[in-house]
Amino acid sequence: MPQVRLIDDNGVQVGIVPTQQALATARERSLDLIEVAPNANPPVCRIMDYGKYKYLQQKREKEARKRHKQAELRMVKFRPLIGDHDFEVKLKLVKRLLGDGDKVRVNVTFRMREMPHPELGRQVLRRVTEAVSGVAQVERAPISEGRIMSMVLSPKQSG
Repeated sequence: MPQVRLIDDNGVQVGIVPTQQALATARERSLDLIEVAPNANPPVCRIMDYGKYKYLQQKREKEARKRHKQAELRMVKFRPLIGDHDFEVKLKLVKRLLGDGDKVRVNVTFRMREMPHPELGRQVLRRVTEAVSGVAQVERAPISEGRIMSMVLSPKQSG
């Protein structure tokens, strides 16, 4: 006669009992007999309300999804000849976005008369990189795409 190790609905180990007796105990309490470790010798079964268990499991998963924040890619635009105060204001925004866990794409947009001076854009991006080096890392190095030079920063992983 097959036997199982039985755990009752209070989490107390009853011991090794015949399968039929375990099923009868579960029916008597109007609960389900769930096999939790089929590969054990003998298999381990638990008496529980399976519907309630599944409901609580779904509720926990939903809470976990709610708490998990998907990192967004946010964009902050700079100019090659940006003033110091404007630079500081935009830099504060970049730091705030990184602090919120978002990735930040830093763009330097060139006007026509600024196009022949890409070094100005690289200089602005270098200043941003140095200023946020404590809280961010460069995920994508500066690249030029037509009139825009951009790089992507991501928050440093704590730990």
